[in-house]
Amino acid sequence: MQSLFAFHQSREANYLLCRDHIENTFAPDLNSMEVQDKKELTRQRKEAIKLLEKVFEKDVPVVHEDEKIVGVVKAGLSQYEKAVWKDASSFKKSLSQDVEKIYKQYITVLTLAISMADAAKADKKINHTNFLKNSWIEALQKSNELKKESLRLNVSWEKNFERVRLWFRDVVKQDQEYMAYLDKKSPSSDEQKKLINHFFRRILLGKTSINDYFEEEILHWAEDRDIVKGMVEKTVKSFDPASSEPLQLHQLSLNWEDDLHFIEQLFTGSIGLAPEHHKLIADNTRNWEVDRLPLTDRVILEMAITELISFPSIPVKVTINEYIELAKNYSTPKSRQFINGILDVISRELKTQGGIKKSGRGLMDNK
Repeated sequence: MQSLFAFHQSREANYLLCRDHIENTFAPDLNSMEVQDKKELTRQRKEAIKLLEKVFEKDVPVVHEDEKIVGVVKAGLSQYEKAVWKDASSFKKSLSQDVEKIYKQYITVLTLAISMADAAKADKKINHTNFLKNSWIEALQKSNELKKESLRLNVSWEKNFERVRLWFRDVVKQDQEYMAYLDKKSPSSDEQKKLINHFFRRILLGKTSINDYFEEEILHWAEDRDIVKGMVEKTVKSFDPASSEPLQLHQLSLNWEDDLHFIEQLFTGSIGLAPEHHKLIADNTRNWEVDRLPLTDRVILEMAITELISFPSIPVKVTINEYIELAKNYSTPKSRQFINGILDVISRELKTQGGIKKSGRGLMDNK
């Protein structure tokens, strides 16, 4: 969704560059020795811009009685289409890289916990034994898999250890639950697990100065944090201190090749949505023109329609519920209800037209 949002913005920027190209072509040449017909140039510029807007709005051929205007508009459109194609390829390529970045953030948070343990060990004012002996902290320290991934991704807090020490002093040691845990006599496994969950959720990934740092360093941290938090929680939950098995790291995907194919197909389908599907959006948004919709809502609707028509194994209700949640989390307060209503109507229209064809067990009725 982030990539599609950025693509729409870049496409708008490319359109403005196209307009600029046309306007500059029909601007008087101040360096020319010939007399400039400013009135004629102004007329041509207005006609060319009018033709450009008509081509974009109604998807019609570039036709005009003035061949120069046709040539200039075609040249501007060619420049526009090349830029859009280049941006689309770039955003599509970055999809897998963005997923890898989230995994790196996950490793960064786990290694920060280890670095916090180093800061606790260096603190001579308070006895942090309960934290240092916490089974999950010890498991993270002993994890060869975590060490290997940290090296592969070049993740280390060593050069930033002074910052870690300040966080430990100003955030960790100021946390009442953490300090109360230090006073416990031989914390049970449940108490240790409760503390480590709190440590990750409320301290490392809570609303603290640590979170402020991640927001400054990571462009999409506000969206990525919940994913990272979920991966960390699965890591904590899956580890059993009573077992001889080492702590296991979690992947974002169980089958990355299939998921990457899905992501790329959804992206490509959304940016290449057919005119009749754009018309479906326009026809069902009442007095709202498609271009006047909040961009986030437009992206959500385009993604949802693409998923409805291009992925036969995903139930219609699942798709609609997913995009309602996206609207709830990332768009305006009224968007959830708006998206729900629009998708309900659009899905029924697509079914009637035969545009939705679901296959697989339990999907024969397109529900």
